[in-house]
Amino acid sequence: MRTVAFIGTGNMGSALARAAARSGAADRLLLANRTPEKAQKLAAELGGELCDNRTAAREADVLFLGVKPQMLEEMLDGIRDVLDARTDRLVIVSMIAGKELATLEALLGGKPIVRVMPNIPVSVGCGFTMMAPSDKVSAQEREYVRTLLAASGTVREMDECLMDMADGVTGCGPAFAALFVEGLADGAVAIGLSRKQAIEYAAHMLVGAGEMLLRSGLHPGELKDRVCSPGGSTIQGVRALERRGFCAAAMEAVIAAWEKEF
Repeated sequence: MRTVAFIGTGNMGSALARAAARSGAADRLLLANRTPEKAQKLAAELGGELCDNRTAAREADVLFLGVKPQMLEEMLDGIRDVLDARTDRLVIVSMIAGKELATLEALLGGKPIVRVMPNIPVSVGCGFTMMAPSDKVSAQEREYVRTLLAASGTVREMDECLMDMADGVTGCGPAFAALFVEGLADGAVAIGLSRKQAIEYAAHMLVGAGEMLLRSGLHPGELKDRVCSPGGSTIQGVRALERRGFCAAAMEAVIAAWEKEF
């Protein structure tokens, strides 16, 4: 019997708890949160159990930590003796921003840890989660964590050193994409579409273009060239974007997000 527990049921914690519930791989789902009412509501939705942090730490086979970075040490102070007393196998999955594996291992007494960085679309099952396990996590345990998260979207295991670089695209990118959709929608409203239509059409276009790139393996430039007919309207739109430094601005956004990490 596998027990999966979550300490922290905010936006990301709730999204990953829903994925774990949908996976069918958790026989028992425990949910703890500083505001118990939030965890209680989620437990009722998912068929899980409301618990406190100490129960989660004592009974979990896989323990997800989803608290804010500044609250981590205080939370650990409340469960450290429970963790230290355990002699059975426990895998800890941390979604705590900015806390690297080495830091987490030092705080958690060297227990097996998987660091994950999900992005906000995990809340609708279309997210991208980066995953970096410590050396103490077995191949079977890695696969089990991937199974728990699969319903949240795509899960990619990678070297931890790449995670902060990739986060400028995967984590920050939804905000950049939302700005792009908003800009396209504003333009469409300016020429006569309703706001609702404009946002819907722009968002569907973005999803479709992304899916085409993923399925076809096309380079983005090749997809652009397929849409741009000689003398057509699309190449004039591309011209207008490039005149204003569109690609350069996108590059700078990713680099700026990465630089903020340090």
